[in-house]
Amino acid sequence: MNRSFAIFLGWLLLVALAASSGILTPPGPWYAALTKPPLTPPDWLFPVAWTLLYLLMAVAAWRVTLVAPPGQRRRALIPFVAQLVANALWSWLFFGAHWMLVGLLDLLLMWGLIVWTLVTFSRYSRLAVVLLLPYLIWVSFAGYLNAGLLVLNFSTG
Repeated sequence: MNRSFAIFLGWLLLVALAASSGILTPPGPWYAALTKPPLTPPDWLFPVAWTLLYLLMAVAAWRVTLVAPPGQRRRALIPFVAQLVANALWSWLFFGAHWMLVGLLDLLLMWGLIVWTLVTFSRYSRLAVVLLLPYLIWVSFAGYLNAGLLVLNFSTG
């Protein structure tokens, strides 16, 4: 196995680890009973979208790892790892603990960390930035959904 492919597999594994929080905390009956805001996508779309986004995230991190100078790699990837942690926490906060407000605050933090990642990645790879833009858009939309769920279901959240 060549070094580049091993690095890609490493990022794919790390991203999959973050994604596992969503698998371990499925929406379940609590979420099904909530009043949904307008524009809420069908349930089947979420795993499809997240699978694609996680793959794009892994490719973006892989690209930056390959092109950033060795002495700058760690600094270049810190915001990416930080947003990944915030990403992994959201499912547990929202679906696991049913903390809609704390989930929304985590989403706002995640959004800021994604922007920091984009700014940092822009120093090394335009492709990595382009690959992460759908993620920023989706997290922005997720913020709307989370806020809408909180407002519409205030007594349960």
